[in-house]
Amino acid sequence: MSPHVPAAAPSPVQRLTPAERLNFLVTNRIPRRWLTLFMGWFSRLKSPLLASCSIFVWQRFADDLRLHEARHTRFDSLHDCFVRTLKPGARPVDPDPDVLVSPVDAVVGEFGDVEGLKVLQAKGFPYGLDELVADPALIDRYRNGRFVTLRLKSSMYHHFHAPLDGSTRAIDYISGDTWNVNPIALKKVERLFCRNERAVVEFEAEGPGRERVLMVPVAAVLVASMRFKGLDVPLSLRYRGPNRIPWPQTFAKGDEMGYFEHGSTLILFTSRGLEFDGSVVTGEVIRMGQRLMNHAAGQG
Repeated sequence: MSPHVPAAAPSPVQRLTPAERLNFLVTNRIPRRWLTLFMGWFSRLKSPLLASCSIFVWQRFADDLRLHEARHTRFDSLHDCFVRTLKPGARPVDPDPDVLVSPVDAVVGEFGDVEGLKVLQAKGFPYGLDELVADPALIDRYRNGRFVTLRLKSSMYHHFHAPLDGSTRAIDYISGDTWNVNPIALKKVERLFCRNERAVVEFEAEGPGRERVLMVPVAAVLVASMRFKGLDVPLSLRYRGPNRIPWPQTFAKGDEMGYFEHGSTLILFTSRGLEFDGSVVTGEVIRMGQRLMNHAAGQG
């Protein structure tokens, strides 16, 4: 008899359930670019009746469409609902100067240490910081740092805000694909964040130590459009401008920096001088303004 050879361990791709495989096919094996462009056109149709009907259907499937928090609850288009602002005070911002707050409403994904340049997308699926970020200086600065992936569901509040008091100098825009960024796709598509359209923004904090934070908003299917405060044009599939965009801005903690035009993902990198707050748990929802990280003991 032939000696018994143990079966190879299944890869993360093989662990998808039938329902997950169907979800992946429906949301990814489609003409992603054209569907995204169509959704951008459809969502901007000015018709309160069409917007109300679309939102009614959306609410049947969404579990986090908290329209009671919105500054306005009647919308002329579906796009107006996607990019809604909130009532004053709906997102209190932690005032502690030693605390870095979440820049978005999101589901916490993978987080932890960057091992050299290796970042974890999902269990068994790493990617390189040098594949995500083009600037060699930024790659070197966040080597062996810390990271957290914050996934904005389509029904969530889509604006992103300053995690600390500080300033920015430029945006690096990197054109790419529009894969879905849900947990199913993250287990199926290797280096997904490195394939998708994204922007890279370094944020230099004010105060002791002048902590630097790297923010990488990643677009996705039906999104592929990011707006930044002070820029006249969206960064989208139709963008044909320069990849390096000067963006000298100063923000107080909690100030709006921009927004996605649907749900998506924001990946945040820091040095190891910051530690994750004990309330940060993979799979749990965090709201903009809540504690995300604190200065490590002896730092700051």
